[in-house]
Formats: sequence, C-alpha cells, structure tokens
Amino acid sequence: MRYWHRCSKCLRPELLVPLVVAAMIDRGIINHDKRFVILMGLLLLLLAVVGMAVSITAQYFAARAAVLSTGRMRSDVYKRIMSFSQNSLDRVGTSALLTRITSDLNQVQGGINMTLRLFLRSPFVVAGAMIMAALISLRAFVLFAAVILCLSVFVAWLMRHTLPMYNTVQKKLEGLMVLVRENLEGIRVIRAFTGEEQERKAFFSRNEGLYEVAMTAGGWQSMLNPVTFVMVNFAVVILLYYSGRAVYVGSLTTGETVALYNYMCQILVELVKFATLIVQITRAWACVGRVSDLMSMVPDERVQHNPAEATASAAANAAPEAPAIRFRSVNFSYPSNNKPKAPTPDSDQSSARKAINDLSFSVAAGEMLGIIGGTGSGKSTIGGLLRHAYDINDGSIELFGRPVNEMTDASIAGICAYVPQRSQLFTGTVEDNLRLGAREASRDDLINSLKIAQAYDFVMEKGGLAASVAKGGTNFSGGQRQRLCIARALAAASRILVLDDATSALDAATERQLISELKSIKDLTIIVIAQRTMSVQSADNIIVMDSGWCVESGIHEELLKHNSTYCEIYEAGL
Repeated sequence: MRYWHRCSKCLRPELLVPLVVAAMIDRGIINHDKRFVILMGLLLLLLAVVGMAVSITAQYFAARAAVLSTGRMRSDVYKRIMSFSQNSLDRVGTSALLTRITSDLNQVQGGINMTLRLFLRSPFVVAGAMIMAALISLRAFVLFAAVILCLSVFVAWLMRHTLPMYNTVQKKLEGLMVLVRENLEGIRVIRAFTGEEQERKAFFSRNEGLYEVAMTAGGWQSMLNPVTFVMVNFAVVILLYYSGRAVYVGSLTTGETVALYNYMCQILVELVKFATLIVQITRAWACVGRVSDLMSMVPDERVQHNPAEATASAAANAAPEAPAIRFRSVNFSYPSNNKPKAPTPDSDQSSARKAINDLSFSVAAGEMLGIIGGTGSGKSTIGGLLRHAYDINDGSIELFGRPVNEMTDASIAGICAYVPQRSQLFTGTVEDNLRLGAREASRDDLINSLKIAQAYDFVMEKGGLAASVAKGGTNFSGGQRQRLCIARALAAASRILVLDDATSALDAATERQLISELKSIKDLTIIVIAQRTMSVQSADNIIVMDSGWCVESGIHEELLKHNSTYCEIYEAGL
C-alpha cells in the first residue's frame, strides 16, 4: 500500500493496528491471500501483547509516581503545619488544615495519576491518529482537526466555569468537618442536653449545601462526555459519507476507509478518556491552589532563620544576673480576621480589645510566681506569650535576658516547660509520653519525675513505665492525667516550669505536696497560673489579674490584709 512504508516506523502499536487491518482488507481479503491474512493476524496479536505490556508498565509507574510525590507533599504540608504559631493555626483553622492534608491531597494524587496515565498518552494518540489520517487523506485530516478544535474550546469554557465551583465544594467540606469534629468531641455534652436533633438538623443543612454545589459542578462536568460523543460521531458520519463517495470514484480503497474509521474511533476513545481527565484535573487544580496558599503563608518571625540560634544556651548563661523571666510594659490583643470597625471619637479601641495591658514584672531564677484572677482576666494569655505563641503589640518579654522573639521554638522549649490547662496524653505507653520532650532521659530520671509529680504510685499500679496509655489518656482520671503531664514537663529538666491551671483536678493534700516537691528542686523557676488561692499561696510573689490588668501583687499574707480582688477570690474558695 502507498502509505504503509511512510507509517511503518511509528512506535505506538495502536496506531499501527488500522494500517494492518487495511492491509488485510486491500491485499489479503480482496486477493484471497490467506497466508497474508494469517500473517497480519499474528502481527495484530503481537501488537496487542506489546500494547498490554506497555500499558501495564505505564500504569505501575504512574501510580508509583503519584503516591510517592503526594506522600512527599503531605510530609511537607505536615512540617509546615507543625511550624505554624498559634496565631497562624487560629487564622487558618484546624478543620481547614485537616481538609488540606487529607481530602485536597487525595484529589491531587488522583490528578497526578490520571495525568501521567492519560495526559502523556491521549494527546499523542490523537495527534498520531491525525497524522496517519493526513497521510491517507488530507480532507480527513481537516475534519479531524476541526473536531479537536471545537472540543478544545468547549473544554476550556467548561473548566473556567466549574473551577470556582470545586473551590466552593472544598470550602463547604471544611465547614462540614468543623461541625462533625465538634459533635464528636462534644458528644457527651450534646447528649446531656438532648441536643441530638438540633445538631442533626445543622449537619443535614450543611450537608445539603455541599450536595447542591457538588451536584451543580458535577452536572456541568457531565456535559463533557455527551458533547464529545456528539461531536465525534457527527464527524464519523461526515467521514463515512466522504469515504463512501471516495471509494466509489476510486480515490480511496476499502481498507483505507476502514483505517480512517478506526482512527476516528481511536480519537473518540481518547477524547472520552481525556474528558474524564479534565474533570479530575479541574478538581485537583482547585485543591493544588488551596495547598499552595497554605504553603505560601508568610512565616511568623519566631520560625524564621536566626543565625544566632546556635549560641542560645551560651547567650542565656552569659548574663547570670538577669532574671529568669521579665515582662516590660507588655501590651497584647488577640489577632482578629474580621475587619476592624472605624473608631468613633468617644471610643478607646486601643485598650478595649487588649487581653494584656501594660504588664511589667520579673521573676528571679529559682523563685515561684503565682498568677491568679477570674475567668478572662488574662492569666493563660501570659503563659502563651511566655512561650511566644503570639507576637506582642508593645513591650518586651525576656527569658534569662534574651527576648523571646529572638528565640526559636526549640530554644524556648529547652528553657521553659509548659503544662497547659487541658491535659493531653498520646497513645502509647507512659514512658513514650514522658520521653516526648526528653529523648535522652534515663529511666531513673523518668521515675524521679513521676515521684515529684505525685504520679509514681498509680503508675506502678498500672504496670510501671510500660503501662498503656489510651487515646487522650482516657484510661486515667483527670487528676492522674494532670500529674502525668507535669511529670512529662519535669522529665525535660527545663529551667522554667509553667503550670497553667494544671492542678485544678488535684485534691488539696496532693497539690500541697506537689508544690512542696517542686519548690525543693534547685534553681527551678516556677510559674503557677490558677483560679484558687490555695494553689499560689506559697509563691514568692503573686500577681492578681483583672481584665488584662495587674491590679495588685505581693505575697499571700500581704494580699489578705487588703479588701481586694485577691481577698474576694480567697473567701469565695472557702
């Protein structure tokens, strides 16, 4: 055949199949050459085997590349999330972070897989089929090109129209995850107040919103396959009409007509696959944008590279006369994502929204400071600022003479151990939890930290350091969890220990013994944040907070002599 020698060097088996079939018809069947027909049949079988081997290989490496690349992305996103400050976490939201590291990256993985499988195949098959058709008939090539052009315009319009919809789908999915997470965490409260029906209605409302947007986007995307079939089949009708006339006048052979029809069918199959790929890529592209926004967030100053970080310990020890902790005229207000309202002449918004107002105090190394006040007075905020969870508005905070905004998380954690209000234990063993901040601690050090934290006895009863810890430490009581968290902080052997209402679940005798043991540790600076005067009455100094202001300070006996906020708290606790 006149086109065979020009096409025989093509490397794709599926593009050679129509030529082989055309040769079987024009040379074998018409000439009754059985030997040639059998030979071409064996060649078709060989092409099928080669095509299957190539396809399986491509599928394997595409899946492997997608899984490995997305795994690295997920690792990078996780590292990024773990580097965020509390301010960044509050701004993005926990549910949004969970959606990005799970649902969004799963969509990206599917998009990569489909792209490697189809995007690197379908365009070449379509282009190859068009070239083959051009070698047979230039008119057929023009027809093929017109179909591809029309379909490309429609796909571009559809992607532009549906991409915002898929962004909305992911955002609504985040809102649904927020609701589900709150329900799971607060299931006991919901059942205690018989709020199941209300939460069920809220869930169905958000789920219905997600359903409507997803169905709308899916409806638009579902147009792609029918439009593809209509365009290509309409082109097939035109091709058969033209080919029939060409065969009649002798400008085309029967085998060439069959070859052109097969190439058109190949284009149809590949375009249908490509349409499916476009749907997946559209969704994956929306998810890539969301993940990219997360990765491009400007880092807080505390996580930026600091060349002086390597000498953090030396700098801290270079000024032994400096107090362990010093607050100098600190002002702080929590960041808000809401746009601030325009201030009025009579309003003082500069101080009304502050959580901490002009706070100054210092704590010498080895001393114990008590911080007490009512709910919302700013006690826990002080502990958060001490760890540089947020950037302050004015003033300075120093640890052993060094500003915290010049220190990274690692150096702050090496100096200051923090026990939060909510006791958080992790699945594993007691030893795993104690070693969280003390990887190199010896077994004797861990036992000693348990004894100081008044946790040794019940840990030994449960099996010692190898005792199992359930998720969240649910197999321990509230007081036991608090003591284990204190033991974990002590195991780190830090120079400063901050207890943020971390003894609220302990009885008076246990708490008194715990504080006594802590004060006996040489050179340990202790910050006790509490709502009960009993927790801080043995402190070397007590700061009383009210609405973000330090209203008074002194030792327990001095503060009781005044008819003050501290006295009211003391009398309320009796």
